[in-house]
Amino acid sequence: MSCQCGAGASCNKDMGTPARPGEASITLTIDGQNISVPPGTSVMHAAALLDTAIPKLCATDSLEPFGSCRMCMVEIDGHRGYPASCTTPVSPGMVVRTQSDKLARLRRGVMELYISDHPLDCLTCSANGNCELQTVAGQVGLREVRYGMDGANHLQDKKDVSNPYFDYDPSKCIVCNRCVRACEETQGTFALTIAGRGFDSRVSPAGGADFLGSECVSCGACVQACPTATLMEKSVIQWGQPERSVITTCAYCGVGCSFRAELKGNQLVRMVPDKNGQANHGHSCVKGRFAWGYATHPDRITKPMIRSSIDEPWQEVSWEVALNHAASEFRRIQQKYGRDAVGGITSSRCTNEETYLVQKLVRAAFGNNNVDTCARVCHSPTGYGLKQTLGESAGTQSFDSVMQADVVLVIGANPSDAHPVFASQLKRRLRQGAQLIVIDPRRIDLVDAIHARAAHHLALRPGTNVAMLNALAHVIVTEGLLDEDFVAARCDSAAFGHWRHFVAQPEHAPEAMAEVCGVAADDIRAAARLYASAGNAAIYYGLGVTEHSQGSTSVMAIANLAMATGNIGREGVGVNPLRGQNNVQGSCDMGSFPHEFPGYRHVSDDVVRAEFEQAWGVSLHNEPGLRIPNMFEAALDGSFKALYCQGEDIAQSDPNTQHVTAALSAMECVVVQDIFLNETAKFAHVFLPGSSFLEKDGTFTNAERRISRVRKVMDPLGGKADWEVTVALAQALGYAMDYRHPSEIMDEIARLTPTFNGVSYAALERHGSLQWPCNAAAPDGTVTMHIGEFVRGKGRFMITRYVPTEERVNGRFPLLLTTGRILSQYNVGAQTRRTDNVAWHEEDRLEIHPADAENRGIVDGDWVGVASRAGETVLRARVSERVAAGVVYTTFHFPESGANVITTDNSDWATNCPEYKVTAVEIIKVNQPSEWQQRYRHFSRQQQELLRQGRGEEVQ
Repeated sequence: MSCQCGAGASCNKDMGTPARPGEASITLTIDGQNISVPPGTSVMHAAALLDTAIPKLCATDSLEPFGSCRMCMVEIDGHRGYPASCTTPVSPGMVVRTQSDKLARLRRGVMELYISDHPLDCLTCSANGNCELQTVAGQVGLREVRYGMDGANHLQDKKDVSNPYFDYDPSKCIVCNRCVRACEETQGTFALTIAGRGFDSRVSPAGGADFLGSECVSCGACVQACPTATLMEKSVIQWGQPERSVITTCAYCGVGCSFRAELKGNQLVRMVPDKNGQANHGHSCVKGRFAWGYATHPDRITKPMIRSSIDEPWQEVSWEVALNHAASEFRRIQQKYGRDAVGGITSSRCTNEETYLVQKLVRAAFGNNNVDTCARVCHSPTGYGLKQTLGESAGTQSFDSVMQADVVLVIGANPSDAHPVFASQLKRRLRQGAQLIVIDPRRIDLVDAIHARAAHHLALRPGTNVAMLNALAHVIVTEGLLDEDFVAARCDSAAFGHWRHFVAQPEHAPEAMAEVCGVAADDIRAAARLYASAGNAAIYYGLGVTEHSQGSTSVMAIANLAMATGNIGREGVGVNPLRGQNNVQGSCDMGSFPHEFPGYRHVSDDVVRAEFEQAWGVSLHNEPGLRIPNMFEAALDGSFKALYCQGEDIAQSDPNTQHVTAALSAMECVVVQDIFLNETAKFAHVFLPGSSFLEKDGTFTNAERRISRVRKVMDPLGGKADWEVTVALAQALGYAMDYRHPSEIMDEIARLTPTFNGVSYAALERHGSLQWPCNAAAPDGTVTMHIGEFVRGKGRFMITRYVPTEERVNGRFPLLLTTGRILSQYNVGAQTRRTDNVAWHEEDRLEIHPADAENRGIVDGDWVGVASRAGETVLRARVSERVAAGVVYTTFHFPESGANVITTDNSDWATNCPEYKVTAVEIIKVNQPSEWQQRYRHFSRQQQELLRQGRGEEVQ
């Protein structure tokens, strides 16, 4: 299969066993050729380095050697018998022969045994042409099988077709254990085993009668590891083996996995994780691996549409008409209401280049700074908090750094569901002996995962992160656990002195904070001691830290802990935000906030602004524009009238849904650029077809600051990639954007953004990916930040006073609601809901503790009303001890659930990041949808009918 990644055929070569680190200090001879390799290297791997192919079935370089298939036997001088080359380590002076008459006879004999219990249907098998069993049979010269098939065999074993994405055919299983080992070593779920003994041995999924009902998380590691057609993608069964591949980057979470999009002609057949991917190393999750069918879903809107009112049918028009109409509306509204009456929203799902163009369009063509991004509602406190303390608005490490950690503190994050590929790496490190501290109101998977249980789970009360972090700091300061030398050398002494005095106060002691946080003082002290006394301690956090009224304060408190213990500036430590969407980091880097140009430079800085004015050829405004919440308020008071929204669904993702939709309804022109008629588009007047990540070129920047290429796999169904749409809209507004390719946009970004100065598509092709800062000082990028000194010079400790949220429980609302994600669904669900991922999660449910459920007469599966100060909705209950008494939890992937109907307008004091994680609610048993849900269903049906009318389809 040809590859268009530029690395040549060797990019997918399987070396048989993993490479070993170290100096090539051991020299041996293989088939007369000398080679030097690091200690611990297998004979098989050394032979592969010489392009000597030793037959193998159970061995693959993504897994540790197993030595079960006996196909890789070799002869070694001085060794008895015929050792397996995969499990035999090299030694100095070793002399190896990989081919001889005796080896050939032995290998053919072993292969005969495999074939004697294997269907001989190669011509019709879905793996034909890409089957290792078939290949090895040819390698060993097997021409006949002496054993008949009249005896016991597995040829009639029944297929398991329960999983929506792959089949399991036990008749073709050779019991090589590769799938079982992949589930253990790569994924860390331990969901597969070999059941039975001897002849009866077969792969069996744990926890269920079939794959769908089992503990399998459908990451695809087993399918990728399988050497035959035993585990095979349904897409390959349907369309056949792919013929070519294109390397691109996943458009789901912030891990930024690299994939080979494999095609047959123009038909995408499968997405296979790229083993050279520097963020994922050949692993994937169910979303990236399988949930790509949305890109060609029938719901895709591929023609531009306009309408005068949201009560009118859509009208399909040409691109020229739609763009000119949108531009004329923006100009009309600015002439009538003023320059600041329009604005734009960028998306963390779009590429860096597309996001850059939208903020450029707002500043240069609209003439204001009214631009914001969905990153505001998730990680804006990260940017503020880390900038204040460390000097840079991004995480400090690479994902690989966790493999050097001795203690990992996970706070306000659920990696197993939201960042599963990183979670697998973290679990691998935990199995190696690292210890884990989890701070989360909910009993997440990591608390008691198989072979990776947390040493401490601090199940704090929602909204008390700052109190908890201050209590941990109190223990570190008062028990002498500080890294005094690091602080003296690297940090601002005055700021440290103030902070040290602050956290040492008795009011921050675990005994004082225990009642506030709902966690025993002894547990807090034990966790603090473990974190501070580790050789390397790393902190990973997520939206459970940032989406609070004190989100920025919490981020600063985390940075304080890391600095106080010297856990910054080397591998295995650091402050690591886990970004929710694929390009949250990039959308921030590209200047999507109303107060910052690309590179986090303030719009009021005359020198910086002059650089952009010269490059863009216009005068730029020096005052910050409107944030998204400000846009809503201005819309409701009549001063903000038009919005350009690219790739973002604010009507579902932003808090207090009814407030958001009222603001959208008050606008005269809402322009939505997306691939589906999402919740926001139902309030739009212009719809511009967007493009999926498979239909464009560009880059994404993941949570570790890694810039990776996105490469076009298919032509845009709507005719234009997103960047081309923004360019055309700018030109319709009278502002010229002259780009022929996204690489030219990146060149402009690099010229104007100091941390990106060394980034180009050519550099990305050479390196595979780059982590910023990438410039003259760091031409190969920066893996670990703040080595030697902080970006701001001296690290600054910040006072982090705990201020309780205004959202309090009372007699009317006695429970606290917090929200999160689930593995199979993504964000607002617009993509994953249009795939077979709904087999695992077809609705949002409300988790409630058994005691709270019993007090309200609720049993598992009941419909319950959820009421808050902001609104009401109805969800199905799931009675679970994963939440503590007094706390309830739900996901937010389905718009009809109305999770954000009940979240309030409370937000972070510094950044306006919404406080999704703390909402006071009451739960009651009900038997009908809420009033909002009934209105929503009526409105959505109406909008779908207006869409069908506009398309000339039959209205149901």
